Amino acid sequence: MVKLVKIKHLIPPTQAVKIMPDMTPAGWLPTIMQGAFNEIYIIDCGTLQLIEINQAARNNLQFKTPAFTSMTLADLARQPIASLEHTLLPLRDRQVQHIALELTFQRRDGSSYPIELRIFHTPDSVEPVFIAIGNDISAQRRSEQALDQSESRYRAIASHTPGLVYQFRLHADGSTAFPYLSAGCHALLGIRANRLRARPELFLNLILQQDRAAYLSAMQTSATAMSGWNWEGRIWVDAWKDVKWINLRCTPRLTPQHDVQWEGIMTNITQSKLEELELKHSRARLAELSAHVEQVKEQERTRIAREIHDDLGGNLTAMKMALALLTRKLPPAETKLTEKARYLDALVDRTIEAAHRISRDLRPGILDIGIVAAIDWQASEFEKQNGIPCAVRCDQDDIEIHPDHAATLFRIFQEALTNIAKHAEADHVVVRLNRTDQGIRLEITDNGQGITAMDRLKPQSFGIRGMIERAKTLGGEFNISAPLEGGCTITVSLPIGNTAQGTCQRFS
Repeated sequence: MVKLVKIKHLIPPTQAVKIMPDMTPAGWLPTIMQGAFNEIYIIDCGTLQLIEINQAARNNLQFKTPAFTSMTLADLARQPIASLEHTLLPLRDRQVQHIALELTFQRRDGSSYPIELRIFHTPDSVEPVFIAIGNDISAQRRSEQALDQSESRYRAIASHTPGLVYQFRLHADGSTAFPYLSAGCHALLGIRANRLRARPELFLNLILQQDRAAYLSAMQTSATAMSGWNWEGRIWVDAWKDVKWINLRCTPRLTPQHDVQWEGIMTNITQSKLEELELKHSRARLAELSAHVEQVKEQERTRIAREIHDDLGGNLTAMKMALALLTRKLPPAETKLTEKARYLDALVDRTIEAAHRISRDLRPGILDIGIVAAIDWQASEFEKQNGIPCAVRCDQDDIEIHPDHAATLFRIFQEALTNIAKHAEADHVVVRLNRTDQGIRLEITDNGQGITAMDRLKPQSFGIRGMIERAKTLGGEFNISAPLEGGCTITVSLPIGNTAQGTCQRFS
């Protein structure tokens, strides 16, 4: 029990009477000590000997008996008593009102814990004492250590991450800030981290003028929807007089101040972007080459078809006329020669028909009339040759189209019909040819067994790949789909520019 003479001035008696007039300080001060969650120590000013400690201190120090009365504050802290006396001297001499210390107390079982003490002096007492109010800061220290370890790991990861790890904040007034920038800032942006933090507007100035609108739009979209921000664009790095492609990926969150803050990473994608652009250019050049090859092939087919039709066809016709003349001049008795002449006449007829067929296959003359007529003619030929009904439906009687586009569309149509005849096992085909806002659209639907994804990926699927390449060569699109009712639908769309409008004509 604390002696009244040692603690009577901790709280003035007048205040005690106001609070609890029916109790003396000797009654309620021990109650306050023993009921406090903090550790409280009453210490002799001269010897630093412990006079009294409360229950919270006893529990933490593992004292179940008054054994502490033979100990000093220096014993608990495992420090020289002279050092503590020197530390508390300004408090005892009234130079300060209190002193805050952080010490390490040792428990009875030998373990220790950090404690934060606020020590006060009661000089008006008959026997002045120090009153120390302590707080076990073990949990705080563990939290600090865990935070330090986490921070160390984060900084280690950030310092070894290629690119720039950063925090970017958008304030409500539209201003921006970079609360954190990793060591990669200068290597990526050519600006020191401390300079960019001081002048965050420098980052926007780095972005090329033609890319800034996309950057600001992506930022606003992310801030509004609180969704991930993924943007790539070009910056001008003045330090190296060079343009870089960068990519930033970050995630937003709201701060307590209602600002939007992103945490993420910026990386240098210049090499991959240049390779991507080079690949696009290579593909474009390859497409141009493929288009040129197709154009040359069509021109060569047209030339050969014309020569077969004009030269070979003309020669065969002349041969037939000469043979007919010779046949009429044969004597009636020469029956064997007459039969031979008739055989030759029939052979010439078959050769003329073959020349016409080869000429049509190389380049149907019907293409000169128009793509609609050519599609309709080919559908009729398919129906005659395979016995499969093929209905053509068009919303115009003719569609103006560049000859190269017309030839490409016609070749795709031929290949599609060939595939249907070989593999589809269909008994009906519907063809739709339409003029659209983007160009011309050809749709071929059959009611056969359809085509699977694996069939499209077969190495021998040259027909499908050929149709795809033909369409891409002219900047078009090719698609294969499966209708709900079964079968297969091939859709080809080609850009054709301005076309003359015609009246509607339907084929069935």
